[in-house]
Amino acid sequence: MENSNENVTAFGWAARDTSGVLSPFNFSRRVTGEKDVQFKVMYCGICHSDLHQIKGEWSNSIYPMVPGHEIVGVVTEIGSKVEKFRIGDKVGVGCLVGSCRKCVNCDNDLENYCRDQIMTYNGIYSDGTPTYGGYSDIMVTDEHYVVHWPETLPMEAAPLLCAGITTYSPLKYFGLDKPGMHIGVVGLGGLGHMAVKFAKAFGTKVTVISTSLSKKDEAIERLGADSFLVSRDPDQMQAAAGSLDGIIDTVSAIHPLLPLIDLLRSHGKLVMVGAPEKPLELPVFPLLLGRKLVAGSAIGGIKETQEMVDFAAKHNITPDVEIVSMDYVNTALERLSKADVKYRFVLDIGNTLNKS
Repeated sequence: MENSNENVTAFGWAARDTSGVLSPFNFSRRVTGEKDVQFKVMYCGICHSDLHQIKGEWSNSIYPMVPGHEIVGVVTEIGSKVEKFRIGDKVGVGCLVGSCRKCVNCDNDLENYCRDQIMTYNGIYSDGTPTYGGYSDIMVTDEHYVVHWPETLPMEAAPLLCAGITTYSPLKYFGLDKPGMHIGVVGLGGLGHMAVKFAKAFGTKVTVISTSLSKKDEAIERLGADSFLVSRDPDQMQAAAGSLDGIIDTVSAIHPLLPLIDLLRSHGKLVMVGAPEKPLELPVFPLLLGRKLVAGSAIGGIKETQEMVDFAAKHNITPDVEIVSMDYVNTALERLSKADVKYRFVLDIGNTLNKS
């Protein structure tokens, strides 16, 4: 049906305070506006940032909070001026549901760097109402921030919308997508395993860098990395010095950068996509002596996110996921805090979110 005039009753699971414990929550979505797409949520990934946000660890948390920004579903209603979508389409929404649409970043399809971006959850719309994410039965989102979900891509591959774009974007932007290049990936979690998959699909040689030798088999046998370095082994690190064109660093814990910078060739690039809570020490001399770069990257714009899911569908790239029911969410979050998942939990919203 086309848009109606009633507020939409929604149901999800929300955190009420910094305990981070989620429980059932009734709330309202806005009326489906003329440019809005309403869709039934089928799957939603559990991102590590959800854990930080529900526990108030980034000191910007708004409660009650319905997390979730890796959302895939099926369109149930469209506004009268929607042009890109039809009822029944499979769609995805990632980390953003709004931006100013007039700054230089927005003009260049970089809504993810707009100073007035509106996050999919724990954000505030311009009318002052809070944004609620994908741990819920329905979403209502401006069509500009919605991507077409390819028919050949399983809907449970929802983590592409955060973990996928967060690693795809820097590989492309920093020119680390050229066949024959040698790329390092630091950390082998939700982000790291996607960085390996995209880098391999681009035709590069991939080395996984980890503090633990226990990850070696999964890096090489399961994910197809070419080699493995234990960052705490000085001999291994010395032998690999000057061998990498670029590194995607996905680690959010405090860790030394000097050993990673030393792995780079001249003109090499160390790109940070993890977000340590405290500043890291940056030694400058090793940068000067090889014209090396340390950079950062955050998610991607909507156009690039569409490009990424299309690339993933074409090359059969999907995250490794453990699908769980909605009532398992607190256990999943507890396990995630202990890194007890390979490599991303996905909530089966469509089949398991019950209002009773």
